[in-house]
Order: sequence, then C-alpha cells, then structure tokens
Amino acid sequence: MDVYFPLRKRSRTSASGEKFEQKKPSIEVLPDECLFEIFRWLRGGRERSSCACVSKRWLILVSNICKYEIRDNNIIHALNPKDESTNKKGGIVSEVEHNDVDSDGYFTRNLEGKKATDGGLAAIAVGTASRGGLGKLFIRGSNSWNRVTTVGLRAISRGCPSLRVLSLWNLSSIGDEGLCEIANGCHRLVTLDLCHCPAVTDKSLLAIAKGCPKLNDLTIESCANVGNEGLLALACCCPNLKSVSIKNCPLVGDQGVASLLSSASYSLTKLKLQALNITDEMFSVIGHYGKSVTDLSLTSLPNVSDKGFWIMGNSQGLQKLKSFTIASCLGLTDRGLEAVGKGCVNLKQFYIFKCDLLSDKGLVSFAKVAGSLESLQLEDCHRITQIGLFCSLLNCSAKLKVISLVNCLGVMDVTTGLPPLSPCESLQSLSIRNCPGFSDSSLAVMGKLCPQLQHVELRGLHGITDAGFLQLLKSCNAGLVKVNIKDCVNLSDKGVCRLTNLHRWTLETLNLDGCKISDASLFAVAENCRLLGDLDVSKCAITDSGIAALAHSDLINVQILSVSGCSMVSDKSLPSLRNLGKTLLGLNLQQCKAISRSAIDLLVQQLWRCNILF
Repeated sequence: MDVYFPLRKRSRTSASGEKFEQKKPSIEVLPDECLFEIFRWLRGGRERSSCACVSKRWLILVSNICKYEIRDNNIIHALNPKDESTNKKGGIVSEVEHNDVDSDGYFTRNLEGKKATDGGLAAIAVGTASRGGLGKLFIRGSNSWNRVTTVGLRAISRGCPSLRVLSLWNLSSIGDEGLCEIANGCHRLVTLDLCHCPAVTDKSLLAIAKGCPKLNDLTIESCANVGNEGLLALACCCPNLKSVSIKNCPLVGDQGVASLLSSASYSLTKLKLQALNITDEMFSVIGHYGKSVTDLSLTSLPNVSDKGFWIMGNSQGLQKLKSFTIASCLGLTDRGLEAVGKGCVNLKQFYIFKCDLLSDKGLVSFAKVAGSLESLQLEDCHRITQIGLFCSLLNCSAKLKVISLVNCLGVMDVTTGLPPLSPCESLQSLSIRNCPGFSDSSLAVMGKLCPQLQHVELRGLHGITDAGFLQLLKSCNAGLVKVNIKDCVNLSDKGVCRLTNLHRWTLETLNLDGCKISDASLFAVAENCRLLGDLDVSKCAITDSGIAALAHSDLINVQILSVSGCSMVSDKSLPSLRNLGKTLLGLNLQQCKAISRSAIDLLVQQLWRCNILF
C-alpha cells in the first residue's frame, strides 16, 4: 500500500543551538507600495478583480488604483507580445479582455444597513470598473461599528470616475474628507443627496462645487453644519442646477438660498424649502428669480409672514409654476393666497396643508383668479367650511378636474346661505376623507354640482348613508370608474347594489373595506360588473357563498381581490379561489382565520402566477 508523507519544513539551528523552522517566502511580506506597483501592471480589469478577491488588504489596494495610474497596455505588449496575442485555447484575445471598458456609468448599486461598509464600496469600485462603470450609488448607513468611512469613498472616487448619482443617508462617520475625495475623482457627478450626515460642513460643498461643475440636482437634509458659505460656492460654480431641496438645516438662511436662485434663475425648475430660517425677503427673491420654476414646495417656514406670500405673488416671476405645495406655514392668509393665484397664472396643481389662518374667503378668491387650476387639495385646513367648498366649485376654473378634502373639521352640513347652483362640468375626481361633518345633504349637493364625476373617494365618513349615496349615484352622468367608500360604516348592500346596477358598464375599481355589506353585494357585482378588475371587501360580512358567486360568474375578470379580515371565508372557498385564479394577479387573505394553513399552501402551489398575501 502506497502511503503519502508530506514533506516537512527543513529545520535550522541557531548559534545558540535552538532549532527553528524555515518559513516559506510570502508575497504578503511586501509593503503596500510594492504590491500597489505590481497591481498597476495587470493587463485588465478581470485580472485586478481576481486579485481583489484574495484578501481585504489586496481589495483595498486594488480599489485605490486610479485609471490614469494603470500601466499602458502597449508597454506590456512590447514586453511579452506572444502572451498578449493569444489565449490558452489559441484564439485571439479581445481588447475587452485586456483593456477596461469605457466607463459610461451603467451600473446602479445599493448598500443598506450592515452591508454599508468600506469593504463593500471597495468591491463595487473594482467590480464595476471593467464592466461599464458605476453610474448610481445609494448608501443607507446604520449604527453598527463597521461603517462607511473616507476609505470607502476614496475607493469609489478612484475606481468610479463615471459616477453620476450619489446618495448618502444616515452616515455619521462621513465627513468633509470623504466628500472631498468624491469631488476630486467623480467630475461627472450630476446628482448629490446628503441626508442626516452631521459631520458634513461647508468645506464639502466647496470641494463639490469646484470638482463637480455639472451638478444639477442637489438635496441637503438634516445636515446641521451646512450653511450659506457652501451654497454660495455651489451658486458660483454650478450654474446649471435644475433641482434644489434643502430641509432642516438651521445654518441656511436667506443669503445662501438667494444665491442659488439668482445664479440658476434660467435653469432651476424644482425648489423645495423646509424647516429653514428664511424670511419674507427670501420670498421676494423667489418671486423675482423663479422664472423657470415649475415645482415649488414651501413647508414649515415660521419666519415668513403674510407679507412674504403677498410679495411673492405680486412679483409676477412665477409665470411657469405648475405645481405648488404650501404646508404648515402660519403666514399664509386669505390675502396672500389671492396674490399667489394672481401671480401664478399657469398653476395647475395646488396642495395646502395645515394653514390655520386660511378661510373660505381666501379659498373663493383664489378659485376666481386661478384660471389654469386642475387639481386642488386641502388637508387640515379647519376654517374651510361647506360654503367655501361649494362656492369654490361655482367660481373655479373651467379646467378643474380634481378636488380633495382631508381631515377638514370645519366642513359641516349647511342648508342655508348657498348661492344658486350651476354645475362644474369639468370636475372628474372627488375625494372627501375623514371630514366628520360631511353627510348626506352635502353629498347630494356635490352630486348636483359635479355631474361628470368618474372617481369618487368617500373614506371614513360615518355620516354617509345609502340615501345620500343614492343621490350622488343618480347625478353621475359620465359613469363612475373608481369608487372607494372605505370605512363608511353606514353604507349597506342597498347602496352597493344600486351602484353596480347604474354604473355596470364603467366600474373598474371598487373598495368596500369596512362597509356594512354581505354576500348580496358580491351577487350584484358578479351579475353586473363586466369591467371590474380590482375588488376589496376586507372586514366585511361576506361568506363562502359570495366568493362562489364571483367564481361562477362569466362576466367579471377580477385581477386584484382582497378579502382580508373576512372571518366567515373558510376552506370551502378554495375551489372558488382556484377558479378565480385564471385571471387573478393579486390575492389578499390576511387575517382570514377560518382558512387553514394547509389550504393556503395548496393555493400558493396552484396559483403560482398570483401574488398571495396571507
């Protein structure tokens, strides 16, 4: 029998007589400088990637090789032309094998939580360098000890010159040094997103301004050490900014934001300012220099008064503004709102949230002058009443298509004080959510005012009953397409059956979640609704019989079905659900306690194309 005995290391004896084993020579004893010089001579990205897999040390070294530091392949070819011309199989080696592909930034990479480390960034830098280059990088940090530092961003800077989009979130370990590395190597950067990076200061923005002049999309959020100086630098060096969003930066004031607006007045299209220490003077700058702004959002600006809104509207500079959001601004009053309506002649979408001083008078005045308005959304505006809503519809633009009221406690039924009603023929979508004073009489008036409604959302309105709902249904001449009456606990089968009968040829989406309905509504749906594709009957008193009626109908082709929380739907519905699976793409069976786990497992196997929640 052959026996293998591995060779033992040869022993040596020192002068004192002590024996020690002779160690094999290792490349690891070479200093970083020598290894770095060796890696520079590698023929292409594939070879460097292979070396990066050996150890973390080699990975960091390879990732720190800049493209211009790689030895010219012509020199390598001159040293060994035969090896360069053929591969092991005797074929011609393509240039892609030896040379890095031109880095145009094709790849997108995301690192989140514990995966956001320097090693991960180094691997990305090496792995994407020879395959088209890294174009977008999103890093969401964590509080773990192994975090992203300057080392990781240096690897990206040197290995990914094609980087165009960089997003850094919740990275307390990243400071000015890391962003300076990015500025020095990623000159193609066009989008920068900094959120919750407390160590970043104006020094970082100064470096970005000098190194990344093509920047056109900037987001800075919750960076307490970023102020006006950094924004001034960006204004000087980045004149092509198209989108700017600054939120919760206490050191940012009028000077910094004004410089950005004035320098990019012909390119800036989107501007979002939130929780900043800006004043009325800044609003005058917006009104004067916002010549190209199409989307404007102003949120939580405590130092801005009614004067600021009035000046901004009367400056006549926001001629191209199409979408406007004002949230939690106590300075917005009726006078300021009217001025905004007059100054923003092309405004199409307007969203107002938590503006406590706004009343019916301002809303009606705005509706009269906003000639291009298509969508109006009001949320937590408690001084707006029924009269303001109805009068706004009477005086609104002929283009108004969407109106939404959310959590407006001042909306209550009124029977007197209403002017003569003339229909608003343009309105197609109505949404009333969590307005407890809105009930049957208000719904009947809305039906007369808006005969062309196609989308209706009435959520959490306990004052709505079948009587008011029927009045609305009779007035909708265009045919309802989407109906959402979630948590309207006083609507029953009577209203739903009438809905399916009157609008059988148009209804596509129906949400009955939390309503007081039974199998009778499902029978009506199965009999009438040919176009219905999305049905939600969660937390309703339906049974297996209702599901069977849907399954046996030859008319409907439901694609999304939710029966979540329907305690009377059991395993008996398994054949019906399997039959519905011919068209189903989504099925929600969460909290259906009468359906066993074995039945669900079987259903998952049979409806393999359907996304099932359980």
